[in-house]
Amino acid sequence: YPSGNLAIIITGERNQHSLIVQEDELKTAKIRALFQSDGRSTCYYRNGDEWINMSIQGGQYLDQAGNRVRRWMWPNLSPEPHVPLSPIFISLNRHVGVRILAQDKIFISFLAMGRQAKFNMGTKVQVSAASQLPPAAQLGEDELLLLAFRVRILQLFDRMRGCLNFPSTEQWNKMQPTMYLMTQAVKILELCMAADISDELRGSIKAIVNA
Repeated sequence: YPSGNLAIIITGERNQHSLIVQEDELKTAKIRALFQSDGRSTCYYRNGDEWINMSIQGGQYLDQAGNRVRRWMWPNLSPEPHVPLSPIFISLNRHVGVRILAQDKIFISFLAMGRQAKFNMGTKVQVSAASQLPPAAQLGEDELLLLAFRVRILQLFDRMRGCLNFPSTEQWNKMQPTMYLMTQAVKILELCMAADISDELRGSIKAIVNA
């Protein structure tokens, strides 16, 4: 960002890669979106609530109250007639926008100081009509809480190591969490959205991993 804060992180491992969009903040860089090459993607409102969630089957768009505004299936995965996806465009902030045109046309654009960078994180995932995708594993409330506290403890240890290595207070504020911990936090939030738990517990888990 023009402020110097990290905006976009791209990671790769073997044939998989991910793109993470962070908020323009110094001390607590909140994750605003995660796009993965396996077809899974999630965008979040500024307060951490889910905005858009996509998988290899399709996606859904939620308003800030958590109500589903739109839901769709990708054409190549649905043998039945389907409502075509109307293009979706959202602004995560004044510099980062997301445009969803098709499964293989999901564009993230970054604009600042008269210059632009654009990334296509869309993918074509072909699934046989005869095959059935396994349902997502449903975790219980206790398991989700334990996972959230585990990530929070690892975050604190990571912060302590950084403080020991860089005693200056100014350097503390510039430290970013490790990619592993950021990815783990996002995965826990995804599990919370899929699990049958109360909104209160879901909010508590979000607060723990985003503290």
